[in-house]
Amino acid sequence: MQRKQHLFGECAPFGYWQIQFVPSTIDSDILAPRRNRQVEASLKVVKWLTAIILISLLAYAAWVGITLFRLPSVTGLADRHLSLTIQVRDWQGKQHPFIVGPANPHWTPASRIPSEMEWAVIVSEDANFYQHEGIDVKAIKNAIKYDLEKKRFARGASTITQQTAKNLFLSREKTVTRKIEEFYLAKRMEQELTKERILELYLNIIELGPMVYGIDHGARYYFNKPASALTPRECSFLAAMLPGPQKVYNPYRHLDRVLKRSDTILRQLRQSGVLSEAEYRMALAETPDISGMQRKVDKSFTGKVRRFFKGLFSFS
Repeated sequence: MQRKQHLFGECAPFGYWQIQFVPSTIDSDILAPRRNRQVEASLKVVKWLTAIILISLLAYAAWVGITLFRLPSVTGLADRHLSLTIQVRDWQGKQHPFIVGPANPHWTPASRIPSEMEWAVIVSEDANFYQHEGIDVKAIKNAIKYDLEKKRFARGASTITQQTAKNLFLSREKTVTRKIEEFYLAKRMEQELTKERILELYLNIIELGPMVYGIDHGARYYFNKPASALTPRECSFLAAMLPGPQKVYNPYRHLDRVLKRSDTILRQLRQSGVLSEAEYRMALAETPDISGMQRKVDKSFTGKVRRFFKGLFSFS
């Protein structure tokens, strides 16, 4: 076999091998500084982004701090003779003044609210009301887990104290800042007020119908009686409406749904020992008489029809 000779002969000169290795050395010398400059540029971008994020967080924290500082004091709520005016919305979204306190003719002090009414809202809205200090961390974790499983916002975790703070002082907008304000006010209320007082305020400002706010107004609107005369079944019926009296649990539109949830609340009252077995059976057998509400709805509808035709044929 003939050995293939190199261009320079059988033995290449020493200088040739030097020439062959020079290009790789030159490439390395050229690329190294370029890579270093790219790394430095990337580090600068990361540093600037980190600085911007930190400054933004500090600015937001400062703004939240100022916002919390400007929130109203809750200390005055401890005064049971106090009456204050808040804003509530009707079902058309319009705001109206609403008096919270003895100056409101429908105001019902805690001493006249049936214990079944108090426990009906506790078992259905805030089972750990007497254990937490305004915020139920366990309920929040369970709500997050449930929402992730359902892949939607299906369960809330606001305590009775949080709902009271929101209804008294805050708007209905769903923002992080508003939620922080709600947490802060709830903690302050738990520090300044008794559980009984918080529950009293809550039950006197809950929404139960079209411009129907407070447990006494709700009792008269649906059952033509004061809150103090409510039966366990009627208490559970009103509590069943709380998640959505306008749409989801509107008894005029979804009576079966409200009654089903009312049955669940009665069962919870029995399991909690609030009702005896006999009281529980009696409450289940009772059919809430909401004929008064039906007359109000019919009257309201008739009034709307009358106003419609009056406007239709008015040529003035």
